[in-house]
Amino acid sequence: MRPVQWGVLGVADHYIKRVHLPVRASDVCEVRAIASRSQQKAEAAAARLGIPAAYGSYEALLADPKVEAVYIPLPNHLHLEYIKKCADAGKHVLCEKPMGMDAAQVQQAIDYTRGKGVMLMEAFMYRFHPQWTHLRDLVQCGEIGTVHALQSSFFYSNKDPHNIRNILSMGGGAIYDIGCYCVSSARFLTAREPQRVVARVTRDPQFGTDILSSGILDFGDIQATFVCGTQTFPHQHVHVFGSGGSAWVEVPFNIYPDVPVVTIVRTGVGERVIQHGPLDQYALQFERFSVALRESGPAPTLPEDALANQNVLDALFASEKSGDWQPVG
Repeated sequence: MRPVQWGVLGVADHYIKRVHLPVRASDVCEVRAIASRSQQKAEAAAARLGIPAAYGSYEALLADPKVEAVYIPLPNHLHLEYIKKCADAGKHVLCEKPMGMDAAQVQQAIDYTRGKGVMLMEAFMYRFHPQWTHLRDLVQCGEIGTVHALQSSFFYSNKDPHNIRNILSMGGGAIYDIGCYCVSSARFLTAREPQRVVARVTRDPQFGTDILSSGILDFGDIQATFVCGTQTFPHQHVHVFGSGGSAWVEVPFNIYPDVPVVTIVRTGVGERVIQHGPLDQYALQFERFSVALRESGPAPTLPEDALANQNVLDALFASEKSGDWQPVG
């Protein structure tokens, strides 16, 4: 298959370290162009990475006829604007999570791209790592019995006032940045949507962003709990509890491409350790999207999934304000 030609909006270190290098080694996708709001920065990044085209504005990249698909890792408050601009230019879109600042924005993005006939997907890279498809199959086949509860956590420490994760107007904060993974993974494993949620949130007095947030997602006969934070020692985990056993994922989300990951399954007959990798989940995500584009099929994850996830995030923030349970959707 002819490799899909990608453009990237932004020259952030995250993209350079975790996205471009694995994509460069792929047979089904290539990075054709990179853009910054500074021509000098764009050219420096392109020269360092061996990218053919560098642009000093995002709009200039979108005007490149050779670019077929665009990756948007911009701050959250810019997602809807540039999803629309990509669609106007006829470019397919892989947008970082969350797709919008609220469910209304995500719905706009879905309607707009569909009207323009371009593919849209939210970039939850973890779902493309085989440890997650294996875990979902394990849960749904009944190996650990009937699932009753899920527990997840995701923490890092970043107190830089200039970092976008700590700027409220740009969509910063723990729930938007990492709590969304906890919500998404619970929905992915159960293949269901929570009926209601309740949240407790601590906000930084200087930034205004949530720096420690926890929540309960009520799926009826399953409860999922999570806690996330941006000023806590780094940690992550997912634990699934069933009537006949449990499954523990030590490194669920921030998976390094050169290190194997394990899932530990405990049942009445003993303990089983399942190893996956090393694999690069970012490369797998770009490849799956590129193949779907070439085959004119739907996106590997439909954009309606982004809307469903955002409905939960909106309900969590509504619960923060009300101090009580809130319905989802």
